[in-house]
Amino acid sequence: MDTILTYIAEHGAQAPWVVLAAMLLAGMSVPVSIDVLLAVTACLAATTLREHTLSLFLALLIGAYLSAMIAYSMGRFLGAHLYKWKWFRTLFTEARVTKLRSFYQKYGLLTLIIGRFIPFGMRNCLFVTTGISRYSFLSFIARDALACTLWTTSCFWLFYLLGENYRVLYTYLKVIGGSLLAMGALTCIGYWFFRKRRTAS
Repeated sequence: MDTILTYIAEHGAQAPWVVLAAMLLAGMSVPVSIDVLLAVTACLAATTLREHTLSLFLALLIGAYLSAMIAYSMGRFLGAHLYKWKWFRTLFTEARVTKLRSFYQKYGLLTLIIGRFIPFGMRNCLFVTTGISRYSFLSFIARDALACTLWTTSCFWLFYLLGENYRVLYTYLKVIGGSLLAMGALTCIGYWFFRKRRTAS
């Protein structure tokens, strides 16, 4: 682990570009988890790459915003052709697309804000569906500018704070884990003793 962290620290200047590239790939529905990427990047910014905190945050923010544009454009310009690909049909089911289209039509900005905080492919599905439905691109990017900024900022600083206090959290988790383990062991011993006495009687 120390070797990996040392390598990351030595190549910290390239980290924002790597993050940005990964975010753009996620926009193309390549299986890259934006949520995991954000959490790891924020924790590294708080520990190993503190001098690159701002550039890492901007890479996440810009990457998330451009990623949504890419997903929207895929839906708008490729549309029904996307369903020729099996992986797309699996992720973007007809029921999911219909539901998201309805939500976006009714709630617009609120749908994007809530959608930004839902992981596991729902976010990209929303963006692609918006494109397939051919809703206004200018309206989409204006609304998503706010949604993207809210999501990136709140999640980045949350994981940044967790990263800063990981030693404290690790200590607490060790104490809690040890206590639960001890309680579990005592419960098992007590149950075994009770069963043994009951069988003997």
